Amino acid sequence: MTSAALWPGAIALLAALMVVTRDSIVHALMYLVAMLLALAAVFFALGAGFAGALQILIYAGAIVAVFVFVVMTVDSTPEALAREKARLRRGWRGPALLVALLLLPLFGGVGIAVGNADPVPVKAIGALLFGPWAIAVELASFLLLAALLTARHLARWEEKP
Repeated sequence: MTSAALWPGAIALLAALMVVTRDSIVHALMYLVAMLLALAAVFFALGAGFAGALQILIYAGAIVAVFVFVVMTVDSTPEALAREKARLRRGWRGPALLVALLLLPLFGGVGIAVGNADPVPVKAIGALLFGPWAIAVELASFLLLAALLTARHLARWEEKP
């Protein structure tokens, strides 16, 4: 890894930690944007300009717009936040074990074989997405839209006494 990618990587790590430790949903979302943009800077520093551009357009742009929509539907009253904190206090063991398993290869516990892969040109990716996979991409977008509208409907659901 080049030294130009270390600073954005450190910023991305710090911003990711801030995402999962903030009480305010809006603050967590802003740190998520900072983390996604820092990851794009890492991609650019490593010479993967196309991946960096996709990171900015798709994740920092479109996905965050969906998250903003979800944040607008979340119940953020103090009672709901207290219920969520109590629920999350009990459920940290599973994610902590998953993180430990994912970090195991990083610290030398398990060797990872890295092969020499041929780079895939951008034109080939576009030809696949808008060629034989065009219908699948469009169906996935409709499925995501339906899930988003369903989430909004369920979030606004109020039980009648």
